[in-house]
Amino acid sequence: MRKTLILCLLSLLIFLCCEKKQESLYTIGIFQFNDAPTLNEVREGFIRALEDKGLRDNENVRLKIRNGYGNLAEVQRIAQDFVDENVNMIVALSTPCLQAALIATHEIPIIFSSVANPFLAGAGKSAHDHRSNVSGVSSRGPIEKSLGFIREILPKAKRLGTLWTPAEINSEFYLELAKRGARDLGFEIVDVPIANKNQVLHSAQLLINKKIDAIYQISDNTINASFETIGNVAEENSIPLFGGFLLSTHRGACAALGWDFFEMGYKAGEIAFRVKGGESPAKIPIQSMSKVRMNLNLDAAAKQGIKFSDEVLRKADEVVGAKEKSQSNSDF
Repeated sequence: MRKTLILCLLSLLIFLCCEKKQESLYTIGIFQFNDAPTLNEVREGFIRALEDKGLRDNENVRLKIRNGYGNLAEVQRIAQDFVDENVNMIVALSTPCLQAALIATHEIPIIFSSVANPFLAGAGKSAHDHRSNVSGVSSRGPIEKSLGFIREILPKAKRLGTLWTPAEINSEFYLELAKRGARDLGFEIVDVPIANKNQVLHSAQLLINKKIDAIYQISDNTINASFETIGNVAEENSIPLFGGFLLSTHRGACAALGWDFFEMGYKAGEIAFRVKGGESPAKIPIQSMSKVRMNLNLDAAAKQGIKFSDEVLRKADEVVGAKEKSQSNSDF
């Protein structure tokens, strides 16, 4: 009986010590808007950066990872929960998450990534003039270069179609950039708004009926999560589909120019490490991506009536399809 009591007391002591350790760990609340492939990549890159710096979940740091699953109200609730739980840092992956975090706190450090225009979201005025508790990595895409690439591939095209999501200010921002860039290259942007992912199929079909020459799908969280649907519609109608993020070539786009979102998340993780070490976010300029990459999908291109020149193929960072380009030309 006495031995049993001692064992119970030891077990309780060990449990309390573990609980105390958990409570004392530096806690980072990470949340994303939905399961868009870009957001999953940026989250993985962020965590990898922490691990490379020696920070591992439940060892010397505690990571609370949440997903809003495309629900704005849920995203706002998660941000407030992080504040109520007294996390040491909030990591906002997407524009809606950054907006929610900015509303929820002015004190807890906020590190963001995968945000097209952080200044439009309320993070500050410029890379150096921003809220004192905020820093991160902007994901503003290379819209002008993408349109220039499409003009190179389709010299006679006039009308480019795209879906967009009015509920996402980043989507509206990209739409305006696309329209502005299109005018300079002799394109007309034909747009169809969607309210949620359930409207992607019908809206993509509606876009096809507007006599477009190709789809240039701007990037936003709602549409990126359902990109395969647009890819299927493009294939069924033999319409060239150009994506606004690199991974879209694995989901039906024949080509895409953009950033490596894993690298983007990694850069944000490096900023988080600096802040955890005591550096103020106010002194860390908001960063941007610089290396534009090009991905191609030869199978999708063939189904959409596109053939890339040898020069374009040489410039590509990744080529998938056509049996991985005949196993990279039989590995030489």
